[in-house]
Amino acid sequence: MPQSNQGKSTYSRADTPAGARIIGGEDDTSGPGPEIMAADTLQGDKVVNARGEDLGSLEDIMIDVQRGTVAYAVLSCGGFLGLGDKLFAVPWSAMTLDADRHCFVLDVEKKELEGAPGFDKDHWPSMGNAEWARSVHEYYGVEPYWSGAARLM
Repeated sequence: MPQSNQGKSTYSRADTPAGARIIGGEDDTSGPGPEIMAADTLQGDKVVNARGEDLGSLEDIMIDVQRGTVAYAVLSCGGFLGLGDKLFAVPWSAMTLDADRHCFVLDVEKKELEGAPGFDKDHWPSMGNAEWARSVHEYYGVEPYWSGAARLM
């Protein structure tokens, strides 16, 4: 819901339960972020867990074209110089943007991520497959973005 802020229309971060949460960045009023940002400015951002352990980096952002919404963040981890990286499609709503530290937080342990459904750069899953999509959302404990429901956690 729009909120008035001295003649400016802003959106409360609590009004977007299907998107990534945002923490920090309240003092930075320059540029378009952190509420609205170009996808390529986020690519390569570090992804950490709640303990601050490095999980990898944001490889891609996947858009559900028909619904006009961000569906997944593709997390890249492991490997060296892009070789041997394992990729994970993480529901966008499972991510939190830490605008102050310029990273994303994914609340999973490293061991938990190792068991997550993953793929390599040459063998992407069919992300439009409803069964695959439900299983990924279930793994990360969030409602599918197309359901319109808030987080399970």
